[in-house]
Amino acid sequence: MAYYCKKTIADVDCAGKKVIVRVDFNVPFDSEGNISDDKRIVGAVPTIKYLLEKNAAVILVSHLGRPKGEFNMKYSMAPASKRLGELLGREVIQATDVIGPDAKAKAAALKPGEIMMLENARFHKEEEKNDPEFAKELASMAELYVNDAFGTAHRAHATTAGIADYLPAVSGFLIEKEIAFLGNAVNNPEHPFVAILGGAKVADKLSVISSLLEKCDTLIIGGGMAYTFLNAQGYSIGTSLVDPTKIDFCKEMLEKAEALGKKLLLPVDAVTIPEFPNPIGAPVDTLVCKSTEMPADRMGCDIGPATRELFAEEIRNAKTVVWNGPMGVFENPILAKGTIAVAQALASAEATTIVGGGDSAAAVEQLGFADSITHISTGGGASLEFLEGRDLPGISCLENKDRKIVAAGNWKMNKTPSQAAAFIKELAEATKGCKNDVICAVPYVAIPAALEAAKGTHIKIAAQNMDYHDKGAYTGEISAEMLKDLGVEYVIIGHSERRQYYNETDESVNLKVKQALKFGITPIVCVGESKDQRLAGVTNELVAYQVEYALNGVRDYQAAGIIIAYEPIWAIGTGLTATDDQAQEVCKSIRETVKKLYGANVSSVITIQYGGSCNAKNAAGLFAMEDIDGGLVGGASLKVPDFTVICNS
Repeated sequence: MAYYCKKTIADVDCAGKKVIVRVDFNVPFDSEGNISDDKRIVGAVPTIKYLLEKNAAVILVSHLGRPKGEFNMKYSMAPASKRLGELLGREVIQATDVIGPDAKAKAAALKPGEIMMLENARFHKEEEKNDPEFAKELASMAELYVNDAFGTAHRAHATTAGIADYLPAVSGFLIEKEIAFLGNAVNNPEHPFVAILGGAKVADKLSVISSLLEKCDTLIIGGGMAYTFLNAQGYSIGTSLVDPTKIDFCKEMLEKAEALGKKLLLPVDAVTIPEFPNPIGAPVDTLVCKSTEMPADRMGCDIGPATRELFAEEIRNAKTVVWNGPMGVFENPILAKGTIAVAQALASAEATTIVGGGDSAAAVEQLGFADSITHISTGGGASLEFLEGRDLPGISCLENKDRKIVAAGNWKMNKTPSQAAAFIKELAEATKGCKNDVICAVPYVAIPAALEAAKGTHIKIAAQNMDYHDKGAYTGEISAEMLKDLGVEYVIIGHSERRQYYNETDESVNLKVKQALKFGITPIVCVGESKDQRLAGVTNELVAYQVEYALNGVRDYQAAGIIIAYEPIWAIGTGLTATDDQAQEVCKSIRETVKKLYGANVSSVITIQYGGSCNAKNAAGLFAMEDIDGGLVGGASLKVPDFTVICNS
């Protein structure tokens, strides 16, 4: 999964605290006033249950509908509270206001293990204006803020962003799950990667079209927006929906796809009707036409049978599929066949399938395919903005995870499988209760024995190298897929000895990093300078270049989980070591390089180690430096007493 750099409720102490949780209970109702789809409520249950199990007092806040800043009980949260109570098997106390006397009195009286719901946040116009005083009043009722409303994370409202100015702010499990699935699908997809965009208007998806073209292998365009693309190619589209102001944009995207060598698939036929159905479910006179030969008096309102098969075939060959937007006017059963065909293709695909919220998510749910989809997002607009690569205010405002301190032992060509197994069992016992992460990078032949010995312990196993090819005639090499199949979680890449003795280049390091990430293995990327380069005063510039090259093409959510190890070549196996200040200077420079590449969020959480004659005597001083997060340890990692001291530093 994509690395999530924000703190969640699992990262903080919430026991006995009053916690205000932003949920997205903006659920639909049927004609009789009953909730017709409770999946947003169900989606928040894991977070709520966790907090209640931790004996927190939980205060929920949400919006529902469009009350336009006025108290309108048609949009009361009471039905959602009732449904949540049924799911939890306990009472959910309902306040009659949001920041008024009833809400504050009930919040003050709320005991650990109890749960209450504030009234609709949008009963106050200050909510959507992100009014600081309104946010402050909300914050006054709690000690911790949790955002678990992905569907509104793209809005900078008082309950999604403003409140974080007044309380420690972390996310719930739903937001973490959303970012993991969407981030992994877009930033680290298994190829072929197919993206499908539908819906009515090109204007709604300008940025996401351009962004996805750079990442996917095939971009499928359906729905009303397809007709603007067809018109841009010079075809007559009858009375179909078209945005004349976006013709040039569509031409640019068609040219971009060709330049990048990507497929951009458009409908080859369409289901046409004389006029838009009114009411929307009314019977219509349909005629299937080629997309390039549409009658002047008819409009396309669904993809035709040939297009359904074309799109389905592309989906069948995919390994990752992301879909956002219906293929036609799917609310009308007569014009829903295209959307149904795409949903069926996703449901039967042997691929990771992500449905990006909104109408396409509703269609999958209505058609009964939800259980066959890998992930259905709870956020339509939020998922689109995430796919575009935009910051989501409701997530940006949350606290970053604390940096991990990692002690990694690089055993090099030492220890047989039996010796490795015995060592790891002894080390696991000696470092029991260690707060830092402990990794042992063992020889290839010792990996299975080491993994078996590490089962049920806190010790993680790493490989010392890997090839960047998937497979082939590369005698003696090991692929990332092989390591993943064994259960290896980390791999050392670009070690100074491999650079020096085996001609490891910056290019091969980069290829290995991306290949490791492709298979979900965390790279420990080594960078460093020789003695002559240090004496020449080019250390920081050289190391920055190595970091930039190693991370070329790596997305921010991937980079946040990588470990970078600063290894001065002149200190490897020589007994020499950088002083605390020298090591700190370079590690700080590395963090600044990461900040330049990915921003403050990633640079603040990425783990940067020092390697280079790190031992039991100097580890404490080195690890205490602000920008050093542990060490990549050589000889000292081969002795349990010494490595134990280092692990606990």
